[in-house]
Parts: sequence; C-alpha cells; structure tokens
Amino acid sequence: MSTVRTRFAPSPSGYLHIGGARTALFNYLFARHQGGVFILRIEDTDRERSTPESIQAILDALTWLRLDWDEGPFFQSQRSTLYGEHAERLLGEAKAYRCYCAPEELEAKRAAALKSGRKPTYQCTCRTARERTPERPFALRFKAPPDGQTVVRDLVKGHVVFQNREIEDVILVRSDGSPTFNFCNVVDDAAMGVTHIIRGDDHLSNTAKQIQLYDALGYSPPAFAHIPLILGIDRARLSKRHGATSVTVYRDMGYLPDALVNYLARLGWSHGDQEIFTRAELIEEFALENVGKSAGVYNAEKAEWVNFHYIKSLSPADLAQAVKPYIAGRGYAEPADDAWLQKMVTTLRERAKTLVELVEAADFYLDDTITLDPSAAAKHLKPEAAGPLRDLRAELAQAPRWDVDTIKTCFESVMGRCGLGLGKIAQPVRVAVTGRTVSPGIFEVLEVLGKERSLRRIDAALELLVDS
Repeated sequence: MSTVRTRFAPSPSGYLHIGGARTALFNYLFARHQGGVFILRIEDTDRERSTPESIQAILDALTWLRLDWDEGPFFQSQRSTLYGEHAERLLGEAKAYRCYCAPEELEAKRAAALKSGRKPTYQCTCRTARERTPERPFALRFKAPPDGQTVVRDLVKGHVVFQNREIEDVILVRSDGSPTFNFCNVVDDAAMGVTHIIRGDDHLSNTAKQIQLYDALGYSPPAFAHIPLILGIDRARLSKRHGATSVTVYRDMGYLPDALVNYLARLGWSHGDQEIFTRAELIEEFALENVGKSAGVYNAEKAEWVNFHYIKSLSPADLAQAVKPYIAGRGYAEPADDAWLQKMVTTLRERAKTLVELVEAADFYLDDTITLDPSAAAKHLKPEAAGPLRDLRAELAQAPRWDVDTIKTCFESVMGRCGLGLGKIAQPVRVAVTGRTVSPGIFEVLEVLGKERSLRRIDAALELLVDS
C-alpha cells in the first residue's frame, strides 16, 4: 500500500479561521495516524486577493497550533510552468478550447438562466465554434463530458452522483493567463502524489469537476473526504458574530494551542464520549469513519471550558512559561524568579479560563502599587478592623519563616486573642494586599507576595484607617 499523503491548501486572502484550522487539523491527524506525509501548499494564484501578510498569518497560525508539515510550503504562484504544460496538453488533445466570451456576455447569460429557473451553467458558445479570433483575449475552458454521470466516492458522505449535463465547462486559465483553482488543484495534487483530500463539503461540487479533469489528464483521482461545515450555535453558517475568528486571535486571547486543537478535533469527529484528548491520543484514535455527516456546532463556552481544563492541567513550570508573553503584553516586567512565578500561577489557575484572564487576575502580584476598590475598602477597612489588623501585622513581622503554615499560625494566634472568625480578619487583609474582596486563599496570596510587600500594604491600609 502506498504512503498516505494529505495536504492543506489555503488561499492567502485573509487569516486562518476556525474552519480552515479544523481542515488542516484533520489532514494532519489522518497523515500522522497513517504514518504518512502532511503537505502545506499555498494557493496564491488569485493575484488581487493574495497578500504576503495573509501568507505569514497562515504560517504563524499553523506553527502556533503545532500542525507541523512535512513538505512545503509550496506556492502555486511559483508553479506556472507546470500548469502551462498541462493546459497545452489538454488543448492539443482537444479536451479544452478557447473561450472568447466577454465577462459581460457570461453575466448576461447567467442572469437569463437564473430568471428562467435554470442552473447558471456556462452555455458552450465557443465549444463548437470554428472561427478563431486570436486578436481577442480568451480564456481556456475544459470540455466537460456532456452525458453520463460523475460519481464522487466520498469517505464521509458515501457515493454522491452528479449528472454531467449539469456540470459546466470550467475555466482552466483566465484571459489574463492566470490558472484557476480547480485546474491548479488537480495538477498539483497529481504532481505531489496526494492520496487523500480532506476538505469542507462546500467543495463537493468542485470535486465532480476535478474528477473529470483527472480523467482527462490520465491521472487517478485521490480519495476524497468532505467534512461538514461548522455552524454557529443558532445553526447559521459560522461567522465572527458567533465569537469565532482567526486562529491568531485565540492565541492573543490566551488559549493554549493544545486546547484549541482538542476543541477543533471534536467539531465533527468523535471517539465515544471522550471529550479531552492529548495530541498523542488524537493521532492514535483519529479515523475518517468517525467523522460525522452533520455539521459541527461551534460553542464559545465549550471552547473556554476546554481551555480552562488545559490551564488547570499544566504543570506549574509549563504554565509559568506559557504565561510570560501575556505578562509582557500587559506591560509588566517579566518576573526574574521562575520559582516565584510558578507559585503565582498556581494560586490563580483554578480561576482563569484563559491566560489573559490569569494575568489580569495577577495584577496585585505583578504591580507594586494597587488600587483599593472603594466599596471593598468601605466595607472591610473600618475603624474596628484596625486593632486586629495591627496585631496581625506584628505577628507577621516576627514570623520566623514566610510560608503558608507559618502565616496561618499567625492568623490563628490573632483570631484566638481577639475572638474573631477567619473572615473578620482575612477580608480586611485581603482588601489591604489585593485591593479587592475576591482572591485566591489569603495565606497563599501573602506567601507569594512576600513578607516585605505584604507588610508594606498592610501598613498602607492601617494609615488609611488612622486617616479616616
């Protein structure tokens, strides 16, 4: 059996979005599962819409997701000689013809077909014309078989039959000399030895046209698997209003790449009831037989839940490294002590669905100055809190060590002398050192802040109480 070869072939007319990322992922997983080859090809023949910025954005997104390709990236804009040779061959074998129809003529015919209730397929005016007018610009069209059927033997959808009379003579080369999507796809996939094409089911009608081109060129078509589209929670086609946007935005929002890969894999594919997969498990279990026939539904809350799971599951060392770019992105200096940073993120990872949320919640750790929430201060930094807070400050200042157990002992000593429950002293301390009423456990917070900063913030709160 020949080596499995899959490919991801994005058009660089924008960023890599969720649907494209899932297509890349399925090709990647299938190739890895089969011990095959994953190819990256950039389909940049549309000169007006393709941009270097979009190409780089696609490469950045795939690299961040760690969908590492084995061959490429190849660029269709650099393969024009190959397309020209195939076009000349089809023309020489009378399997293609020159079409002199102007765009206005084609649009008029299309409008007329729609008005009469017919499919707006190209009416083959030039297919049988004998007169040649070389001075006029022309496109090169494929002579599609007029009769019979074209069958797509799809690995997800089963057999899909197209009547040839409903398949138009597709343009192979535009009048400006640029080759078209359908033509380049066939030539490249044949030249690159692609064995399996996994792509969205919005390409199914293109596949019928491409199978005809494979036959005309004498190539065996690869196996096709058309995966369902992704819909929003309202069952409409996925768009930005559903919260789905470019992959790099998910990176910027603080998603972990493995979390997004896990979530995307479950959009249209399943393995029993399992929801969380390591990358190794995805490669081990991925099979086209388990790709569903119905559309996957994008759920932003579910994506956040998966990311939350991954954040909680990371080791403190790995989470500390992952969060560093987001610390810098907020304008904070990068902590010099990795051990301290690991302690910090450990106190917050149960409270953050994204790395951005984690850094936002860490402001009182990362900034030497804090802003007291006025309502929190009014509620908990009252005159009656001054005595217990001053006693605790003295206990903490004399603490022989600065760890959770010692800090807890200091609290218990003051609570016993003053006859207070933990909340009556913990909340004033929490407001004093974090500026707010909600934080991780107060003993852990004080340990991570360190003795000097903790005492300084308690002193500032005591001054506030005296001033008031």
